[in-house]
Amino acid sequence: MVDAHETISEVAAERAADEADDRFRNRAALLIAILAAVLAIGSLGGGNATDDMLFHNIRASDTWAFYQAKNVRQTHYKVQVDSMRRDLAELNPASPRAQALAKDIAKYDATIERYDSEPDPKAPNDPTAGEGKKELMAKAKFHETARDEAMKRDTAFDLSEMVLQLAIVLGSVAILSLSRPLLWVSAGLGVLGAVLALNGFVLLFEIPF
Repeated sequence: MVDAHETISEVAAERAADEADDRFRNRAALLIAILAAVLAIGSLGGGNATDDMLFHNIRASDTWAFYQAKNVRQTHYKVQVDSMRRDLAELNPASPRAQALAKDIAKYDATIERYDSEPDPKAPNDPTAGEGKKELMAKAKFHETARDEAMKRDTAFDLSEMVLQLAIVLGSVAILSLSRPLLWVSAGLGVLGAVLALNGFVLLFEIPF
């Protein structure tokens, strides 16, 4: 009778242990599923951040190249106007040659001024709209700022992916070994990875490396 009672107790204990292990495995599997979902979202955000970084880097480079071309052209006009003014100083102001030269100088001066600033008439209040050096510089700096922001977001997403992948691996090992401490480590890394992914979207804080 005692043996039967002990056997029943052992069976009940084993069943309780099995049920506890099953609950542990189910919770671990749920955690891994959540981590995988966060990883997928973070990977999508990281891909978008990379695309933004490349786009703005190309636009900034192209805009600075256009700015330099404008600057070279403007310098050419300035040198030519200086030469024309020296020629004009040697002429009789009333002569046809002097009057024609004065008109050309005025025209070139207007062109030089237009190269400095040429706002877009369709968007006069937008400092980045237009093709003057002032507008091109503002546009290039805008793209550089956007590129740098995308780089920060991309870094956050990259770190998030690394941490979440490690959390998933540890969670899988925890299921196989039924290690609750290992699962807690996995959950902690998962929280860190989720925070980094969130930071990739909204830049709550700057990563110092």
